[in-house]
Amino acid sequence: MEQDWIWGLTGGLLIGLGGAVYLLVNGRIMGASGVIGGLIDRSGRSTAKERVAFLAGTFLLPFMLYPMFQNVDTHISDNWLVIAIAGLLVGVGSRLANGCTSGHGVCGMSRLSLRGIVATVFYISAGGVAVLVFRHILGLI
Repeated sequence: MEQDWIWGLTGGLLIGLGGAVYLLVNGRIMGASGVIGGLIDRSGRSTAKERVAFLAGTFLLPFMLYPMFQNVDTHISDNWLVIAIAGLLVGVGSRLANGCTSGHGVCGMSRLSLRGIVATVFYISAGGVAVLVFRHILGLI
């Protein structure tokens, strides 16, 4: 098995484990866009500490793990403008879809949620079209 597949499998297992622990401990779905959205629109005021702790861990863990895994090639673009625009588009898309990959893809599909399955089919398809256009046609990534 190629090492890229092993890293992807490991990451997927960790995200799934995180979703399961979040659900068992908090009784809520681990959707990152919902966690962030609840802080921004203040609908999650009662769980603000929990949301901030989740986001801090999500943001800080890669920096903590970097010394151990600094030689792993992520194949990410060196163009910071492309990365920033991609991040903004993911955020906007997550809000429009009322959820993100962790909410719909990991937690929704594992609960056999029709809404989660349909959303996942659409965002995976949109991602494939985006790679086709931006990488293979325009050569930006």
